[in-house]
Amino acid sequence: MSSLITTVRNKFLDAIRSVNPPGRWKILVVDEHSQKILGSVLKQFDILEENVTQIESISNYREPQTGLEAMYLIMPTNQNIDRVIRDFSSSPQYAGAHLFFIDGLPEPLLNRLGASPAEPFLRTIQELFINFRALEARSFTLDTPEHFFSIYSPPRNENGYRAARDRLEEDIRFASKTIANVCITLNENPYIRYYVPGHHQPLGPLKPHASTRPPPPAENATRWRTNLARGDQARAYETVESDYVTKLLAFMVQNNLDEHKKQNVNFGKNESRPRATLIITDRSLDMIAPFIHEFTYQAMANDLLPIEDGTKYTYKFQSSVGAYEDKTAVLSDADNVWTEIRHMHMREAIDKLMADFNKFLEENAVFQGDNAANLNDMKEMLANLPQYQEQREKFSLHLSMAQECMAIFERDKLPLVAGVEQNCATGQTPEGKSPKHLVEEMVPLLDSREVINANKVRIIALYIQFREGVPDEDRRRLYQHARLSLAEQDAVNALTYFGVRISRGSADKDIKKKLKQRAADDNEYDLSRYKPLLKTVIEECVNDKLDTSLFPYVKDAPSATPAPASLRSPPPTSSLRSARPAWHRAAKPNAVVENRPRVLVFMAGGITYSEIREVYNLSTSLNKDVSFFKDRPMC
Repeated sequence: MSSLITTVRNKFLDAIRSVNPPGRWKILVVDEHSQKILGSVLKQFDILEENVTQIESISNYREPQTGLEAMYLIMPTNQNIDRVIRDFSSSPQYAGAHLFFIDGLPEPLLNRLGASPAEPFLRTIQELFINFRALEARSFTLDTPEHFFSIYSPPRNENGYRAARDRLEEDIRFASKTIANVCITLNENPYIRYYVPGHHQPLGPLKPHASTRPPPPAENATRWRTNLARGDQARAYETVESDYVTKLLAFMVQNNLDEHKKQNVNFGKNESRPRATLIITDRSLDMIAPFIHEFTYQAMANDLLPIEDGTKYTYKFQSSVGAYEDKTAVLSDADNVWTEIRHMHMREAIDKLMADFNKFLEENAVFQGDNAANLNDMKEMLANLPQYQEQREKFSLHLSMAQECMAIFERDKLPLVAGVEQNCATGQTPEGKSPKHLVEEMVPLLDSREVINANKVRIIALYIQFREGVPDEDRRRLYQHARLSLAEQDAVNALTYFGVRISRGSADKDIKKKLKQRAADDNEYDLSRYKPLLKTVIEECVNDKLDTSLFPYVKDAPSATPAPASLRSPPPTSSLRSARPAWHRAAKPNAVVENRPRVLVFMAGGITYSEIREVYNLSTSLNKDVSFFKDRPMC
């Protein structure tokens, strides 16, 4: 699969290269948001190489350059449109303007431009639909961590449900536009499926509440009539409580794609690749994955080390003169060492680092006869490689990360902690038997002062999920053993906001879930037996076995799969557009080279690194082009 980073990078480059003013040279004007997205895939040098004389901020003072035309790469906001119009209102700022919007341009803003003093200077107006960040070869992000709270946080009081729901719907509307951006960039008009939990009601502001329900239908003598005969009012009253965040989001994405299709009739047409499937789920699908310790390299490093935003890590680097200095490294697809080992188990990653380092020594005659037997040997030898700066920095970075991870692994008693976690998560011991002595294994860890409270919280959260809730008195005793603060107890109790039952009475029955974890492979590490449920979802989707009552289709289904009954759609996100002026051009989607079917996955509320790893692995094992996007990452 071609990297998603490459796809986004090429789309930006194509846009920049499409601007060919008479004098060859041009100015690039950006806003803060667009510059962040542009900078995630292109360096300043790469941009200046495309006949760009300088890059300016639209919000700052800019010297008039009437001899040059400018390319604006901006968000379609009222403020930015005002700035563009102001640039050409009295004396023109540039000889001409090529406007490239990274998201769809609303009709009112388009009309304002057409009726403004800037209109004679407009050479191009184009929508790029690229308002997202490509993080990895298979990863996009919406950069909206705040959505986690709007989805799951309950209102502060009984009167806050309406306002909280309005805020959530606004966030969902933004997310739906961004997901549509991804589909448009990939030239995919996918089948859309969404998660409908069978074991809990809608969560957060969508939780059934009197203040958010429409008024009930009038009581009269015709109550015996069928639901269909009683009309829209009655049906709305009875179905409003079935609106999960995934359903609302899925329908909004479909509406956005339908509107784009009306304006761009060739959108999604691809003879060489089957139609994609977009799976929309949320964090409540699997609340085990966020708590369990993962021991693959990327997941373990992001869990245990102070890595900023999943990409920036500061470590001690020994310079060529022997002095130690702080160095900040960026963990990205540009680092081939990182991409090769990030999804390996830590033990395998260390072995790979050692093997690659020794191979590097063998390929350089000056080191022949030398070999590193362990990480400490490797550290000492790196100090003697001042002339191989790039190799030194890469090996030093990953050596530092691996050593620090293993030190924390031993210090925090993670072998013991993870053993209990795995038994809770899988419901089995390494021997495949039911874990009958979990409490006896767990309590000493909760009592221990060598186990940090954060890990005790994880153990208790996993145990509660294993038992599908525990009596309140048992939970109180677990908190007492662990000496948890009130805030830490609240963190465990907050599982209820994700549809997890934490309290269980003697009459409560087991929860019947349609989707369950499959047995782990026989050759797995004892401390890495749990496989995220997302793996099962993707596998069953690809094999056409995914339950349509659990993951219904929004609009249509492949001919081999019967679509469910029609679903109530939320209002469209915007009105249909009228005919555009002749100078408005739609963006052309990038050509797709590969023909493997695509599976796109969006998880509202954040995705774990273990789930990210499974996406990469499944792309290989299933021979499918699986990609994911998220509103926020979590360990």
